[in-house]
Amino acid sequence: MLNRAKSTVEKLLCHIHNFFTVLKLTICYYALMILFLIAFLLLRLIFWLVAFPNPDEAYYWLWGQHLDWSYYDHPPLQAWIQGIFTASFGRSAFVLRLPNLLSNIAFFYIYYRIIQFFYRDANFWHLLLLIIASPLYFVFLGLAWHDHLLITFSLISAYLFIRFLDQYLTDGQGGTWRLYGSAIALSLAFLSKYNAIFVAIGFFATLITNAQFRPLFRDRRLYVAIAIALTALIPIAIWNLSNDFLSFRYYVDRSVRPINPGIKIGSFLGFTLVSFFVVSPFYWIEFYKSLKSRFTTTYSTVAFWIFAPSTIILIIISLISAALYYWNITAYLLLFPLLRLRHFKAHAIYGLIISTVLVFHYTVLPVTALISKDIDPDSRMLFGWKEVAAVVQSESRDLDAPLLITSDYRSASALAYELNYREVIAISDRIDQFDFWHRDLPKGKDAVIVSDDWYPAELMVLSKFDRTSEPITIPVKRFGVWIKNYYVRRGYDLRP
Repeated sequence: MLNRAKSTVEKLLCHIHNFFTVLKLTICYYALMILFLIAFLLLRLIFWLVAFPNPDEAYYWLWGQHLDWSYYDHPPLQAWIQGIFTASFGRSAFVLRLPNLLSNIAFFYIYYRIIQFFYRDANFWHLLLLIIASPLYFVFLGLAWHDHLLITFSLISAYLFIRFLDQYLTDGQGGTWRLYGSAIALSLAFLSKYNAIFVAIGFFATLITNAQFRPLFRDRRLYVAIAIALTALIPIAIWNLSNDFLSFRYYVDRSVRPINPGIKIGSFLGFTLVSFFVVSPFYWIEFYKSLKSRFTTTYSTVAFWIFAPSTIILIIISLISAALYYWNITAYLLLFPLLRLRHFKAHAIYGLIISTVLVFHYTVLPVTALISKDIDPDSRMLFGWKEVAAVVQSESRDLDAPLLITSDYRSASALAYELNYREVIAISDRIDQFDFWHRDLPKGKDAVIVSDDWYPAELMVLSKFDRTSEPITIPVKRFGVWIKNYYVRRGYDLRP
């Protein structure tokens, strides 16, 4: 009896020990996860509130100050939203990226719903960390570009589409409102960026390859949904009809009409290798495992067909022309809930290091300036605009309502944002949206001209004036590190 009691006590103590061990590990797991999430949140807030607009952020903000049906480079939704927010709340870094905050809330709420309906054994906070620690999504959910709207509306559309298909398999009907809601969200994704076509291709491939879904092609609701999605093309078509289809031609030339024929191994390696690292090198094996079992559920089937065609198409484009890694940003959206990474620390640390460097790079000092004086001219353009604007205003005082002209769309956009002045003009050797706003410049006007070493004014701008002054050089430095020079000069008597 004594030995039996002793054995029972030992088992009880062992169970208690195991319980507290598991409890300790669970507490450590969640505590570490919370610390990582707080760190990423702080980095995001620092970026949103401190970073000067990336040149393209300022460019798209300026679109919102020239509202139109659509635009040369992209569809119009981002511009419309920027125009509404600026008109309502003024111009500031907070207002510029406030739409990102709202889209982020919607974006992660949809993942919460996905876990509720499809993967109840998954941990939402773990999933949130996996997504935000991916450098690709940390950056593109933060930048006030078109991409945060593209991926948010694409995810909403895919979620509603899968819910519709699941119900269709159950009752042979499906929720009509979910199908139409998916179409509306897809239309908004199209209005954000043309890459939404890859999501539409994924939906079509799901229906055509699955015999259970093919009867939908005899269902008029599918064609109503397609019509709803295609409404996104109305403002885009109106703009292109008025502008010789230049937007469509731009994308065709950019993607499938290379200047130099032949296989582009460098472009291919750039697309594939950068994609590997910016998504996260820790994910690809798990992506592969999840895609192997692609037809086990409706969700995994749709996830496969959204991933595979876009990835294959962009790899082919990268071989013949050029494809950028973020063009494939919709491909991975449905794969994240399929990940089963038990040990997230390595990935979270990887993402945290890269995100910290990026936020430092955008807000304090471009890291590339420590390496060379020539590389990464794009990032250098985030710095020095207060100094440039002060000199521009000083040079403008003695002139009669001078034009403000720069030698590139990036500098024109940044100057327009800094001055909160929508009529800055860009004159360069490439077509951009400024060419549509300023088709005819007023003859005989004087101007203040801003340029830099990346796009010197001598190439396109100075020859348009009867005479110009000597440039004022504005060196931009941070903590004693030289970043770049800007040049400000006056131009007199603009020629026709």
